[in-house]
Amino acid sequence: MGHLTKTERHRIEQLLRQQKNFQEIAMALNRPRSTIMREVLKHRQESFKTPPQRIPNRCIKRRNCGLVRLCPGRRCHRKCSACGNCNIVCKDFQEEVCSKLQNPPYVCNGCSEDYRCTLRKYFYIFDAADDEYRNTLVKVRQGINLTEGERILLDQQIHDGIKKGQSVHHILATQRDSFTICEKTVYRYVNAGVIRTKRGDMPRACMMRPRKSKNIDHKVDTKCRIGRNFSDFKQFCSSNPDMAIVEMDSVVGRVGGKVLLTLQFNSCGFMLAFIREANNSQSVIDIFNQLEISLGISVFRKLFPVILTDNGTEFSNPSALEVSPFSKEQRTQIFYCEPYASWQKGHIENNHLNLRRVLEKGSSFDNLTQQDIDLVVSHINSIARKSLNDVPAIMLFEAIYGKEVVKKLNISLIPAQEVILTPELLK
Repeated sequence: MGHLTKTERHRIEQLLRQQKNFQEIAMALNRPRSTIMREVLKHRQESFKTPPQRIPNRCIKRRNCGLVRLCPGRRCHRKCSACGNCNIVCKDFQEEVCSKLQNPPYVCNGCSEDYRCTLRKYFYIFDAADDEYRNTLVKVRQGINLTEGERILLDQQIHDGIKKGQSVHHILATQRDSFTICEKTVYRYVNAGVIRTKRGDMPRACMMRPRKSKNIDHKVDTKCRIGRNFSDFKQFCSSNPDMAIVEMDSVVGRVGGKVLLTLQFNSCGFMLAFIREANNSQSVIDIFNQLEISLGISVFRKLFPVILTDNGTEFSNPSALEVSPFSKEQRTQIFYCEPYASWQKGHIENNHLNLRRVLEKGSSFDNLTQQDIDLVVSHINSIARKSLNDVPAIMLFEAIYGKEVVKKLNISLIPAQEVILTPELLK
């Protein structure tokens, strides 16, 4: 479903003034409730307007304040709380915030107290919301769509290939899962000096005029989800009730830096994590291939018969994940959650809370090794959980799949008194 239109925004404003809740608005527009909520929160407009003949005082102490003569040079004998300058000149000013703005619909449209309220207000105005939306579209389409880390990686890969006499088309076509840009974009980056490769390094580019050609599409192929969406997943589970489910996700550190691939076994709460240099699909494919080499195809199939993941670009090549590159046999089955529905893989999302206790949000993973990640995961898998009858997840996993598999995965049981789930673990 596409972006909201101006007509839909106008309708949202009208329904808010009629005191309709987000669910009712969503049903009227045939949109998800979360879409309406994000739209209102993102584009609501701040307002300090005060009803006629009301004093624009927002101080929480205004009803009992006895201060006078705060304005320098003025011989005023009335209380300062009865003056519009009070909020500006008083050092003890504490703004009162309307409690209604902390709850849906987060705006004052349709509020019955608007005619007498002097507090700070927020309104959803469809014209302003649509203007903000269109300005954002213009801004995000300017410049280059790369972080510094991604630019450095792209620069190195293109430069190394050109040095060997390879064409840009050859580089992108043979490393399809390492790039998220098209051929034309690479030439634009070269012409703009974004990467160190010059037009002179590509002789044919100097000789020929730019021409129209079919670009290699490296974006997410929506057709890859045909037969793999969440409704297909539920149907598959109903037909195979004994099949073990594994949830897969990514955990980002510094944007443009190293990221983690996480895998959660729903049957026992056991989690694996693998460090990756970049957040692209090739890095995920490489980890799957390494796991198959380490475990063998039969054990791999037993561990990962069904995988449920989200719609990230790093998971956009399911065929390469499902089929072994060595034996050409199917080794797993990939399914996708619905967009903006992370709760559909709630087991791994909940366990990420434990991971974030050690690897705090916003912290960089660039200095971490796979040994560091194995240590963190070992501690997480060794905690006693009420949902597992106080048995560590690693012990349940070992009982199901055997000690030899645990050893190959480099995960070990940590004594209960030595479990650490703080950043101090890696220090």
